[in-house]
Amino acid sequence: MTTNDERPAGLHVTDPDRIRALAHPLRLELLEYLEDVGQATATDCAAHTGESVANCSFHLRTLAKAGFIEPAAQRGREKPWRPTATQRRMDVDGDDPSSIHAVRELVGLSLLREAERFRQFLATHDTRPAGWEDTVALNSARFWATADEMRELVAAITTLTDRFAGRSEDPSLRPEGARPGRLVAMVNPDSFPGDEGDEQP
Repeated sequence: MTTNDERPAGLHVTDPDRIRALAHPLRLELLEYLEDVGQATATDCAAHTGESVANCSFHLRTLAKAGFIEPAAQRGREKPWRPTATQRRMDVDGDDPSSIHAVRELVGLSLLREAERFRQFLATHDTRPAGWEDTVALNSARFWATADEMRELVAAITTLTDRFAGRSEDPSLRPEGARPGRLVAMVNPDSFPGDEGDEQP
C-alpha cells in the first residue's frame, strides 16, 4: 500500500496472470470508475454498476491482488479503493509466450466494450447540442512507415490527452462547459517482414 498520494504515473504490466485478472467486464468497469472518481468504496461501486456490494468487493479484491488498485485512506468506517497509478500499459513479455494470449484476451474484450459504447452513443444521440457539432469521429488511415516512425506515432497518440490530466479527480480543473470525453486509437503494422503475403513497394 502506498502511504501518500505520490503514485507512479505509469504502470507497466507484462505478467500474464495480472493481465488476465483485468480481462473481465466488471473489473474493467470498476477500474474505469475508480480512475474517473479517484477513489470509491465497494458500496459506491455497487451503486454505480448495479451489482451487489459483495460482488463488487470480490472483484475489487481481485484487482488489488493483481496490483491495479490499493486501499485509499480510510474514511471513518468506510474503506475506499483507488488506482495504484494514473495510467497503465499492458505489454507482451518476450520471454513468456503465454503473455501474448493474455494480452489478446484483454484487447479483445476492451475493443468490444469500446465498440459497443460508441455504437450506443450513436444510437441514442441523433443530434448534438449547439456548440458540440463535429466533436464525434471514427477515423482510420493506411500508410507506410518504418518501425521508428510507428513508435513515434504511438508515443504521440499516447500523450494526446495529457493536457487533460487531473480533471477527473479535481473538478476545479475543468473549464466551464467541459464534458467527459473518450479517445480510442489503434496503431499496428499490417504485416512483418517474412509474413505470408507481405506487401512489397
